[in-house]
Amino acid sequence: MSAQAFTAHESETGRKLFAADWRFATAAGSLAALPPEAGVEIAFAGRSNVGKSSLINALTNRHALARTSNTPGRTQELIFFTGGGLLNLVDMPGYGYAAAPKAKVAEWTRLIRAYLRGRRNLARVYVLVDSRHGLKSADAEVLDLLDEAAVSYEIVLTKSDEVKGDALAATIAQVAAAVRARPAAYPDVLATSTRSGAGIDDLRAAVARLLAEKA
Repeated sequence: MSAQAFTAHESETGRKLFAADWRFATAAGSLAALPPEAGVEIAFAGRSNVGKSSLINALTNRHALARTSNTPGRTQELIFFTGGGLLNLVDMPGYGYAAAPKAKVAEWTRLIRAYLRGRRNLARVYVLVDSRHGLKSADAEVLDLLDEAAVSYEIVLTKSDEVKGDALAATIAQVAAAVRARPAAYPDVLATSTRSGAGIDDLRAAVARLLAEKA
């Protein structure tokens, strides 16, 4: 579900883009471990257990490309994936809660801040928000950071199949209104479900449009 309208060309380009042979590239737990900047990167951020890994798997049609877990905070590094072309995907550590010592969480936070501020080929961050809960204070802190770093971002609602039509529409409207005045926010909100497949094609098309704009 999306307020955006995509052309047939964008939808087909998005389908082909994510039909590539996606695979794990590297994991970086420090700035020194970051891979060289190459191509275009898009990153997926969100509160712990919001469904980042599941969404990456759905986009790429890979059941186990990104590791999923019911334990919040399992993703503890920046995880890079490549499809062998221009685009690279980055799964970021979850924020808001993690089953890890505070010192480790602080370390992740420093890494994320440095990555966002210094990665020149980072084209957009897709910030995942649970459709059932909407924006939380932890989300607002990350949006503030993205605004400060002048990194383009777009909100992607997850688990939309668990919210009924009118309630989902209200959440989309509330989130869109909340980010409208933010300088680095892309104004449209995408609603997705990895269970039903809703919105996955739209997100692929959105990425295809982004790459076309960057070309």
